[in-house]
Amino acid sequence: MGPDSRMPAGFHLLIAAQFASALADNALLIVTMALLVEHNLPAWWAPMLKFGFTVSYVVLAPWVGPLADAVPKARLMAWMNGVKVLGAAMLCLGVHPAAGFAVVGLGAAAYAPAKYGLITEIVPAPSLVAANAWIEVSVVGAALAGTVLGGLLVSPWLVQGEWAGGLRQEMGTISGGVLDSAYLLSLAIVLVAYAVASLLNLGVPASGAVYPQNAVGVQRAPQDLLLAHRKLWRDQDGGMSLAVTTLFWGVGATLQFAVLRWAAEVLHLPLDQAAYLQAAVAVGVVLGAGLAGRHVPLGAARRVLPLGVALGLMMPVVAFVNSLWWAAALLAVVGGVAGLLVVPMNALLQHRGVALLSAGRSIAVQGFNENVSVLAMLAIYGALVAAEVPIVGLLCGFGLLIAAAMGALWWRERRRCGSWFH
Repeated sequence: MGPDSRMPAGFHLLIAAQFASALADNALLIVTMALLVEHNLPAWWAPMLKFGFTVSYVVLAPWVGPLADAVPKARLMAWMNGVKVLGAAMLCLGVHPAAGFAVVGLGAAAYAPAKYGLITEIVPAPSLVAANAWIEVSVVGAALAGTVLGGLLVSPWLVQGEWAGGLRQEMGTISGGVLDSAYLLSLAIVLVAYAVASLLNLGVPASGAVYPQNAVGVQRAPQDLLLAHRKLWRDQDGGMSLAVTTLFWGVGATLQFAVLRWAAEVLHLPLDQAAYLQAAVAVGVVLGAGLAGRHVPLGAARRVLPLGVALGLMMPVVAFVNSLWWAAALLAVVGGVAGLLVVPMNALLQHRGVALLSAGRSIAVQGFNENVSVLAMLAIYGALVAAEVPIVGLLCGFGLLIAAAMGALWWRERRRCGSWFH
C-alpha cells in the first residue's frame, strides 16, 4: 500500500504490537464513554476522559524519555501494557471512568517514547518516512478497528443480548457481586487485546543501542527535559516540525470528540453508529500515510506544509454537511490530507531529534509539547461544551484555527527558504 516493506528484523512485530495496544486504547475510550452514561454523568465528562489520559504524558515527560533509554524498549512497552490492564480492571471494579482511564494513560505515557525511540534506533534515516508511514497506518488502522470494535462493544447486540447477559451474570456471581456493569464483557475483551499486545512486545528483539547510564538523575530530569526542549525548538527543522505536530495532535484529539458530538446532533446518530463514522477519517489517514511513505522523501518533508492550511479550511465545509454519505466522503478526504501532512513531519522531527538529543529524550520532548497542546485544547473544548456553544460553530472555529496557524508556519518557512514550494 505504499510504505516500504524492506524493514529491519522485528519491525513488523513492533507494528503488530503497536496495533494491538492502540486498538485496545481506542475501543476502551468508546466503552468508557458508555460507562459515563451508565453512571449518569454530564456530557462534559467525555472530553475530560482524554484530558485525564493525557495528563500523564505531560507530568511524566521528564522521566519517561530517560526510562525508555535505560531499559530495552520492547520490554518496557510490554510492562506498560500491563499498566493499561490495571486501568481497565479498575473500570471493571466500578472505579470512576475518568480515574480508570487515567491509569491507562500512565501506561501509554511511557509506551510512546519507547515505541518511537525504538524506530529511530533500528531504522536508517533514509527509511524513516516509510517507517513512520507504517506506524501511522498502524495507529490509524487501530483507531479505525478500535472505534468499530468500541461501537460493537457498546451496541445493544452485545450489551443487551441474552447470551451476553448470561455471561455477565456469571461473571458477577463469580466475583461475589463486585463486578456489576452492563459493560463487563466489553471490558474483558479489551483486557484480552492488551494481553496480546504485551506478548507481541516481548517478541521484539532489542536494538542494541546503549546510552550513558548516569546521564540524568531523578531530581535533574525536569531540568534535562527543559534543556532538551529548548535545543529542539531552536533547531530550524526541529522547531518547525515540532510546531506542526504539536498543533496537529492538540486539535486532532479535540476533533475526535467534536465529530462524535456533531454526528449525534447534526446527523442524529447514536454513539455506536457515530463511532463508525470515524472510520472514514481513519481510512483516509491510512491512504494519505501510504502516499507519504512512497512519494515524500525526508528531504522534501517541508513541502507538505500547505496541506495544513487545506486541512483547516475543510473543517467548516464538513460542519455544514447534513448528509451521512457526504459527511463520510469529506471526512475521508480530511483524513487523507492529515496523513500526508503528519507522516513527513513526524519523520523530520525524529530525524532531527535523534541527531540533537537521543531517541528516548527527543520523543519525550515531542510528547510533552503535543500533549500540553491536547490538554489545552480539551480544556477549551470542555468549557465550550459546558457553555452550550453550538457544535457547528465549534468545528468552524477549530478548522479556521488550524488554517491560520499552518498558514503562519508556511509563511515563515517561505521567508526562510525564499520559495513557496521548496
